[in-house]
Amino acid sequence: MEPIRVLIADDDPIYRDGLHSLLTSSLETEFIGEANTGDSAVAIAIDLQPDVILMDIKMPGSLGNETSQGIEATRCIIKHSPHISIVMVTYAETDASIFDAMCAGARGYVIKGAGFDEVLDAIRTAHRGGGSFAPRIAARFIDFFQTIQRQPRNIAALFPDLNKRELQILQLMAKGHDNTEIATNLCISPKTVNNNVSNIYSKLQVATRAQAIVLARDAGLF
Repeated sequence: MEPIRVLIADDDPIYRDGLHSLLTSSLETEFIGEANTGDSAVAIAIDLQPDVILMDIKMPGSLGNETSQGIEATRCIIKHSPHISIVMVTYAETDASIFDAMCAGARGYVIKGAGFDEVLDAIRTAHRGGGSFAPRIAARFIDFFQTIQRQPRNIAALFPDLNKRELQILQLMAKGHDNTEIATNLCISPKTVNNNVSNIYSKLQVATRAQAIVLARDAGLF
């Protein structure tokens, strides 16, 4: 069986060296390269076409905020090469960062400091097309679904700054629909949906879809 070709994207040289040692010590994996910025991660991934990328969230680069470079790089890579599996490897484990990473297309989320076996298992699982999450992250997902409140809510009272159309769109976003599906569901154009989504972000003071969904979850919208 061919080894799993892995690219490391992290701006910490010490941590990169540690991952490099891990990958080269296993017969299951092949280290093929490394990147230390969001931009270089995208360029190298497109050039080398790894099977799996171990991607830090916080890196320098020009793809957006430094705190979300890895997420934006993930989004770019998946758009160009959807067959590449990406596992986030980071210290950050906020709800927003977790859901941002998943929305961007990441297949796993491993906390830095995880053991040799946990990282290798995440690589194997992602390569097979599955999802792999550190126990603490998996617990977040369980909590996410267990705390969903299903009783009817006065949505307008929960989000008084949103108009009727924006409330409809937020509710569909919270249920997992993308903009194209929302447009079809509401019989409006994708451009209208995009404009309303931008208004929702502004009014809720969030920067990403995942952050808006977290607010909707906390309000019990789905």
